[in-house]
Amino acid sequence: MFKPAPAADPALARLAINTIKMLSVDAIEKANSGHPGLPMGAADYAFILWSRYLKFDPRDPSWADRDRFVLSAGHGSMLLYSLLHLSGYDLTLDDLKQFRQWGSRTPGHPEVHLTPGVECTTGPLGQGFANGVGMALAARMANARLPGLLSHRVFGIVSDGDMMEGVASEAASLAGHLGLGNLVYLYDDNKITLDGTLDETMSEDVGRRFEAYGWRTRHIDGHDHAQIADALEWATAEPPFTAAHPTLILCRTHIGNGAPNKHDTHKVHGEPLGKVELEATKKALGWPLEPSFYVPDEVRAFFRGRAEQLGEVHAAWRAHEAAWCAANPDAAAQWRTLRDKAAPADLLAQLAAAAPKELDATRSTAGAILQKAAALVPSLVGGDADLGGSTKTPIKGSSKVERGHFDGRNLRFGIREHAMTSMCNGMALYGMFVPFGATFLTFSDYSRPALRLAALSHVQNVQVFTHDSVFLGEDGPTHQSVEHVAALRLIPDLDVWRPADGKECAAAWASAIGRRNGPTAIVLSRQKVGALPDAATAEDAARGGYVLVRESGGEPTLALLATGSEVALAVEAGKLLAADGHRVRVVSLPCLQQFRRQEDAYQDAVLPRAGRRVSLEAGRTECWRGLVGTDGLAIGIDHFGASAPASVLAEKYGFTPAQVAARIRAFLG
Repeated sequence: MFKPAPAADPALARLAINTIKMLSVDAIEKANSGHPGLPMGAADYAFILWSRYLKFDPRDPSWADRDRFVLSAGHGSMLLYSLLHLSGYDLTLDDLKQFRQWGSRTPGHPEVHLTPGVECTTGPLGQGFANGVGMALAARMANARLPGLLSHRVFGIVSDGDMMEGVASEAASLAGHLGLGNLVYLYDDNKITLDGTLDETMSEDVGRRFEAYGWRTRHIDGHDHAQIADALEWATAEPPFTAAHPTLILCRTHIGNGAPNKHDTHKVHGEPLGKVELEATKKALGWPLEPSFYVPDEVRAFFRGRAEQLGEVHAAWRAHEAAWCAANPDAAAQWRTLRDKAAPADLLAQLAAAAPKELDATRSTAGAILQKAAALVPSLVGGDADLGGSTKTPIKGSSKVERGHFDGRNLRFGIREHAMTSMCNGMALYGMFVPFGATFLTFSDYSRPALRLAALSHVQNVQVFTHDSVFLGEDGPTHQSVEHVAALRLIPDLDVWRPADGKECAAAWASAIGRRNGPTAIVLSRQKVGALPDAATAEDAARGGYVLVRESGGEPTLALLATGSEVALAVEAGKLLAADGHRVRVVSLPCLQQFRRQEDAYQDAVLPRAGRRVSLEAGRTECWRGLVGTDGLAIGIDHFGASAPASVLAEKYGFTPAQVAARIRAFLG
């Protein structure tokens, strides 16, 4: 078990803490932008955590058995950058000097794909909190599969803002319910928000709230080193994977600690100290006015020595890993499989072969394919927001993950869509797992903030959204999605699949599992879909768009572009228009993002320049106007739905083959 380092000499500890503060302040001052209050207020407990209790190796930021550190209060990013630089990560003093500048590795809020040692992208408050819960859950699940190999925790710093955001409350509730005892958060309880004092907007007892969630709590003075160390000793006394409760240490701190005139004011929260206050602060701390970005030699030596000690810890774990693998060959094979997120090279073909032949709702077809995917890809795990029976996503033959039993693959997130999606981000960032969540498409509104961060962070998060249009029927407009597919498509780097049949469902799942550098949304119908011609293959579908019905007799005069349940409608309407003498091509576009990645020649071959284009999708039409052109027609539903059977809604909204054909005839003149 990892043992904390001895306490540093008090004078040296104070010098190191002031170094952290002033590196942060100097960077913010140089940028003339940033948040100095939290780095100054949190420096005491952050130093003690990083110098004594946090297990990491700066030479290998991806070491599997490292502790994860999450700065959920991402506005305090210079605290993290200062710690990373001093601790020996590949983050130079010049990088600190480029804080918040174009092309730098020190952006205003931490970004996981930019900066070595940053575990997740934070800034939108509450997201890092929920990401950390996902990491802690993934660690417990990894340990259940690989007992004796791993032993680490998730630590984090959370703020008043995190505590107020709903996603943090959702995640905290689930963390307590599951008993994630490998999770330790330090709450920077400084009583100040950006616009004023905390008591203007928040008055509950946070400690008692978290105790009600099932957390252990302790209140400390966040500047008292003995109290900080005692609390961290208490929090880490039990082995991480046997501890029964997550821990919240409430650190009463003073924002801007050390700034004589801005200490404990909201003015130090979100703006630089300014020249006058900067000089006053340096004088108060006994810090040299020049040079900026000063690091005393003894502080450098201290952190260098700590990095060497941690390198020895890492080397010892490598030896343990080798011995463990030799003693447990079956588990070692599973370790390699999980570590690599291994999937068969012919995954698409196998998933397509597993697709049911009978016509059904795409939620059912995709659910059957998911069972095959789970059998082929052990890393695939997931759950739903209390809708497994409707989304068809529970993995058959596997147990549910629950307190004390983390070897299953089915996650019960409860009715917590926002936390579900954010926790999936954390699980993906942890490694070993390809996580998915599932809910109705209309509730993607609750998932969207975390999906946006998944896309921004290049995180492999799969979200399954069923009941994808007004044709879910009687539940009515509160549950009927109209704008949601279009809204999801607006998120850069999010792949949105809306499949029409089995081969397209197989392509969607194969793409989601194989896509390591970004999230995927799979959008599925509640109602049965119509039959499609058999000419196309799963390989065609995997390109995101393909010709389903090819015109005869020359260049097409009309191209019908459709997705999901409307593809079969386009086929039937196309037959009626072909009988009129039109040369009709039907194009299925299950994933516009994937289609746009194809070479220009392929796109041009699928979407002919000759003839007119008409799109057909039961939702907002804006995203189609660029594809159909100024002389094309976008048929959709640009209004809310109604409570009625799907067949009635199709008739009322003009989504029968005869009605679609009539509208196109009128359009063509």
